[in-house]
Amino acid sequence: MLVVGSKLLGYPVLSLHVGGEIARTTGPVIDPEGLKVIGYTLGGPLIRDGVGGILDVNSVREFAARGMIVDSADEFINREDVVRIDKVMSLNFKLVGLKVVTKKGQNLGKVVDYTLDTDSFMVYQLIVRRPTLKSLLDPELTINRSQIVEVDDYKVVVKHEKEKVEVKESKEAKNFTPNFVNPFREPQFSPIRSQNPEPPDTE
Repeated sequence: MLVVGSKLLGYPVLSLHVGGEIARTTGPVIDPEGLKVIGYTLGGPLIRDGVGGILDVNSVREFAARGMIVDSADEFINREDVVRIDKVMSLNFKLVGLKVVTKKGQNLGKVVDYTLDTDSFMVYQLIVRRPTLKSLLDPELTINRSQIVEVDDYKVVVKHEKEKVEVKESKEAKNFTPNFVNPFREPQFSPIRSQNPEPPDTE
């Protein structure tokens, strides 16, 4: 399923053990090498002075409308606990705000948001705000990750200007069934049938 990255800021983290919310996301940890969200910084009453303040996306059991579901707060880590996460956080990389240019140097605008595949946590598309003159006709441009050539601390280089792409929920995401009982799903009710149904009319 594709979601807009900004929608996941302040997003609830739900615990199967507690049966409710235990934290909220405060920001993504994005690896610039593969443009993948590898974790989220967290806030909440259980987070003290940054201790246990990171959620590795590998610990997410399911992504649901009500929040990201994990087993328990034991899944929360410190950044130094995982070398990969500590290394990426040390880069202080911020995707939103980066300038977007073509290989020929044409300025396309700045990244204002992105779409995320919740199955892989890969950044799927960049949402780019156009420069002032071009924004009069088309204020935003959506660029697929396949068009990205290079990413650094200041800019994203793409092959060429890409037309806006409509974001649709995948069929697989709609039909997804978790391999565990999810207490956060809305209960599905079916009509109550009589214990002693009337015999069929034989006449």
